[in-house]
Amino acid sequence: MPVISAPAALPRSRYRWAAVAGLLVLSPISAEYLIGYGESTGRPLELLAGLLILAPLYGTVAVLIREITRRTGGGWPMILLLSAAFGVIQAGLIDQSLFDHQVDADGPDWATQALVTLIPGLGVDAASLLNYVGGHVIWSFAAPIAVVESCAPRIANRRWLGPVGIGVMVLLWALSAVLVHNDTAADSTAGPAQLIGAAVVAIALIAAAFTLRPARTQSQAKAPSWWLVGGVTGIAWCASQLLPATWAGVAVNVVAMVVLGWLLLRWSRRQGWGRRHVLAAAGSALVVRAGLSFLVEPLGGNVDGMVKYAVNAAMLGGVAALLLMAAHRLRRQEPSAC
Repeated sequence: MPVISAPAALPRSRYRWAAVAGLLVLSPISAEYLIGYGESTGRPLELLAGLLILAPLYGTVAVLIREITRRTGGGWPMILLLSAAFGVIQAGLIDQSLFDHQVDADGPDWATQALVTLIPGLGVDAASLLNYVGGHVIWSFAAPIAVVESCAPRIANRRWLGPVGIGVMVLLWALSAVLVHNDTAADSTAGPAQLIGAAVVAIALIAAAFTLRPARTQSQAKAPSWWLVGGVTGIAWCASQLLPATWAGVAVNVVAMVVLGWLLLRWSRRQGWGRRHVLAAAGSALVVRAGLSFLVEPLGGNVDGMVKYAVNAAMLGGVAALLLMAAHRLRRQEPSAC
């Protein structure tokens, strides 16, 4: 277990609370709104109202994962493992979508296709596992954390919350989790063994997050251009979203993610690797998510085409503006902290 040193004083309230608010909002937007499949697409007031549930459900977890990691010095391995753990908790225990194998003719693309990658004996579909848990890791937590930290580089490595703030985040998450669970559990087909298995996997991922430490070795090679990092990761994110829900698609997806993880690990140990590279990798995930929304048909099919494309364009424009702001702030970053 890591030795946790006494945390430094909290940054100024206006900086840290702006960062917390940004992550609370960006996490659910990235997870649910950018891809544009919701029935409320084209109804801004409903989208804003939805954040009242989604921000506590996703955003608080993103804030807590980031807070734990920065307090313990765990680095990105901890962020990714904790994100995977909460992805399992969300999809396996809260809404239990991981064990829902019903085909919904009026649902999104992943719900209208027959499941052909069921894992024997587990009652879990491999393609759904990658979609739900992998989606939480990338779009619900890791990418929003990286982008918001890039928008606040001077306090990116510092804690943003005190004990009261952490308690509020935990309480908000618990309340939203109960609401969502009560709304979905009645129709759940998950058995006790499946729920226990999901809980065990989540606990194992959390334990691994606190055990695995970031490598300290540095390569003498030069880090690639952040443009190259963004391009490579963007291709990988796009492929992961477009591959078919077949065993071949799952195999290619897994291989692509493993190769991407290996590349990022190697590159991150090179001289010159910095926050711009992290922003490029995370930002490309948001751009791909927003870009693919133009190909997605919203639930119900009742959204006017022009309205849909206008919302998609607004979301993509918002992502571009946010990334430009983050890149600008990284360029202006000074060694001194706030």
